[in-house]
Amino acid sequence: MQLVVGLGNPGERYASNRHNIGFMAVDEIVRQHNLPNFQKKTRLQSNFSEGLIGSRKIVVIKPMNFMNGSGKPVGDTMRYFRLTPSDIFVFHDEIDIPAGCLRVKKGGGHAGHNGIKDIENHIGREFWRVRLGVGRPRSKERVIGHVLGNFSKIDHAWLFPVLDATANKLPILLDGSAAEYIKLVAIKLSDINFKEEEEEEK
Repeated sequence: MQLVVGLGNPGERYASNRHNIGFMAVDEIVRQHNLPNFQKKTRLQSNFSEGLIGSRKIVVIKPMNFMNGSGKPVGDTMRYFRLTPSDIFVFHDEIDIPAGCLRVKKGGGHAGHNGIKDIENHIGREFWRVRLGVGRPRSKERVIGHVLGNFSKIDHAWLFPVLDATANKLPILLDGSAAEYIKLVAIKLSDINFKEEEEEEK
C-alpha cells in the first residue's frame, strides 16, 4: 500500500488558491484513476479515498487541518496503515519552480514550506515530494499574496495540462521511477505554451 497526499487549505475560500495545487492534483488523480469519491475520515482528520491503481492499493488524503497542520493527519494515516515514510508521496506547491514545471525528490529540506515542515516534524524527512511549480513573484513582499491568490485565466493554460499529466503518469512514480515520471510528464506537456501571468506594474 502507498499513501498519496495533497496539501492545501480546506474550504471554498481557498479552493482556487495557488497554495491548493496539491489538493487539485489529488482530485485529478482520484478522477482519472476512478477511485472512490473523497469521504470525510474524522479519525484521520482528512478527506479520504482508497482503491486500486493497476494492482497497487492506494490511499489518497487531503488533510483538513489547514496547510500548517498537515503533519498530524499524514502521520496518523501512516501509522494507521502501518506504512513507512518511503511509502508516502506528497503533492504541494513550490514557488521556486517555474509555473508549469515539477520536480520530484525523496527526502531533503522543506525550503520554507510550512506544510512540508510540519510533515517532517511528524514523520521525518524520508518521504517523496512532488513539487508543483507556481512561480515566484518579482518582489518578496508579494509572496504571501501570490500563493494565497487564485489561479488566473492565463494560468489555466498550463495548470490543467499539468494536473492531467501529473495524474496520468502517476503509476510510473509509484513504481519508484521518479526520473522516468518527470520525463514522461514533460513529454506529455511538450506542446503546451507555458506563460505565467505578468505582474501589474505599480
